[in-house]
Amino acid sequence: MSQTEKSTTIKRRSVIKGILGTGAAVTMAPLALNLTAKDAQAAARALPQQWDETVDVLIIGSGFAGLAAAAEAAATGAKTVILEKMPSYGGNSIINGGVYASWDDELHLREKLKLGEDSPAQHTQDTLKGGDFYGDPALVKILADGATDALNWMMDKGGCTVRPALTRAGGHTAYRTHTSTEGVGRGYTEPLRKIALAQGAEIRLGVEVTWIWRENATGPVLGVEIKKGRRVSNIKVSRALVLASGGFSRDIKMRWEYNPSVVPEINCTNHPGATGEMIRYAQAIGADTLQLCFIQLYPFAEPETGVLDKPAVYPFNGVGYGLVYVSKEGKRFVNELERRDVCSQAQINLGEKPTYSIFNEAMIVKMGGAQEDVDKGLERGRFIKADSIEELAGKLKIPAAALVKTVEEHNQYLKKGSDPDFNKPITDKMIPLEKGPFYAVAQWPAVHHTMGGLRINPSAQVIDIWGKVIPKLYAAGEVTGGIHGSNRLGSNAIPDCVVFGRIAGRNAAKV
Repeated sequence: MSQTEKSTTIKRRSVIKGILGTGAAVTMAPLALNLTAKDAQAAARALPQQWDETVDVLIIGSGFAGLAAAAEAAATGAKTVILEKMPSYGGNSIINGGVYASWDDELHLREKLKLGEDSPAQHTQDTLKGGDFYGDPALVKILADGATDALNWMMDKGGCTVRPALTRAGGHTAYRTHTSTEGVGRGYTEPLRKIALAQGAEIRLGVEVTWIWRENATGPVLGVEIKKGRRVSNIKVSRALVLASGGFSRDIKMRWEYNPSVVPEINCTNHPGATGEMIRYAQAIGADTLQLCFIQLYPFAEPETGVLDKPAVYPFNGVGYGLVYVSKEGKRFVNELERRDVCSQAQINLGEKPTYSIFNEAMIVKMGGAQEDVDKGLERGRFIKADSIEELAGKLKIPAAALVKTVEEHNQYLKKGSDPDFNKPITDKMIPLEKGPFYAVAQWPAVHHTMGGLRINPSAQVIDIWGKVIPKLYAAGEVTGGIHGSNRLGSNAIPDCVVFGRIAGRNAAKV
């Protein structure tokens, strides 16, 4: 063998050793698995020779999914720790719009309010159809079947309360969307945190995960490398690691790489920490991903900042009760009960922002709103109020004649039960815009949710690129993919996170 051949052989062996994690570094310590390394040198990262700490179940992320997982894992007696990289707990969940899709609840609101029929099967079908049938039917069924039990659990164990109203949101065929009393996601994160802490779980803030340790492509996850301040240390997991770290809506490079249509100029509703690094770390140890190109815009964010505040939830909640969307020309431009992606694209096609939602006082409580929220929104200039449609048009600086005509036509459609313009399904719960006061809120699409992520099975185990379970690795919530398909129906995020978080926590503790 020539010197060149020997050199090539050595390099090839080094690469293979780096990929499989079975080689020896200079220190003779085993190498960590890194399938995303571009060369052998980058792959050659030694596993920790000693661990700074050992816990039973380690959970990354303190939102809906992470808290639910912690609550269930800790309930088994497992030493359970949540790591949160941000200085406060909750992530996107705490600023979520506070809406939760469930066919029933222990209060039986749908039955009491006489809002028609619903079932887990109907919820499953709506979710599959709403995502263009890209969602895994088995996972979607688990979401729909478990939503009610998860809601009741938060109410019974955590003191969660919901407003006495149900809404029919875009893409849903039934009135099943609940609103937390607080009107934001905190109405669920606080009960979940209460349950988790009562069971003995620990939450550590300001702790960044910088790597997931796994020795080879068939072995289990061993633990994680973390950084708090300047100190780097390693935590070993004796039972399992649960990833509940959310999506990547704030990582402009990552979202643009998978979906170039989501240009950097589009605003984002997410908190600053939604940067997707845990997905990349999981890929490095062999985790499979799917549907990362599916990125959702929230059609009703605050137009200039992209913030998802309480007023921005009213356009979503109000459509089942007669709220209408209009352009700056005072005209409707879409079926208001359409999916979020359809509503967003319809606005973008107009070419000029903002658009507006128009509703009246009679709708507020029915849509799960509160007069207190509206009054605060008026003080901040987010809601605009008027005694007549003409006056409202003047305040919005849109053509009064056009808006009056639009509203009058829509009123007639509600009375006739048919919408010839956009074929919106009309129900007898919808209220004509005849009696004031009237309100408007400005809206425009912003990046909101990444539907793609890590591939999981019904047990919330992460699946590798060869279709096998990665031992001791679980995931739940927005970090996962394959549930919502091409488009997530609004109010499905919380049940997704809580239902699969609970499954991940229970199973992680059993390892």
